Amino acid sequence: MREEEKLAGDLYQAFYGLYDWRIFGNISRSESTHVAAVLRLFDLFGIEDSTPDEVGVFANADIQKLYEDLKTSGEVSLVEALKVGAYVEELDILDLEERLEATSNADIQLVYENLLRGSRNHLRAFTRVLAQNDVYYQPLLLSDDYFNEIVEGAMERGSQNGNCALGYGYANRNGNNNRAQYNSEDCEGNPQNGVGGQQKRYRGGN
Repeated sequence: MREEEKLAGDLYQAFYGLYDWRIFGNISRSESTHVAAVLRLFDLFGIEDSTPDEVGVFANADIQKLYEDLKTSGEVSLVEALKVGAYVEELDILDLEERLEATSNADIQLVYENLLRGSRNHLRAFTRVLAQNDVYYQPLLLSDDYFNEIVEGAMERGSQNGNCALGYGYANRNGNNNRAQYNSEDCEGNPQNGVGGQQKRYRGGN
């Protein structure tokens, strides 16, 4: 999760430099808080951080390849970069929920739940900006029902962070071109009592 959060932040930082769209700058900063939250767990449990500090460099070979592939895809166009952002947040949601089920430690649960709220907000942000530009994102990892429940839900506030659950954003479905600039002030901070219910959440999963 440390490197997965770094992957997201590094990608959005690269896309912000390429396209100069605020959504990437805002969410990249938010991902920095996600990384810091995981690092606090490292400190708590005495785990050494072996992740390279260099942007775009990872200790995990699979994450390194994923970063390179996604960065290449996002460099094709602004729309593709926004789609990459939505995909990364889908991946984060899936992985965080799996890891939440695998731990009973309250400190880890608190961090992961906050990261999940941030990832759901980021997914809403990317899909809304895409929708404002007439591109409607189709989920690749989450089930259609679960995806729709997330993106149609209100922005969430984290239990310990006023910046929309460690995240910035808003969202609906998907978009195109550069007509709709992202506005971090759109974050309404409306509380939401969980997402997902008992329906099938993942493609090929449950």
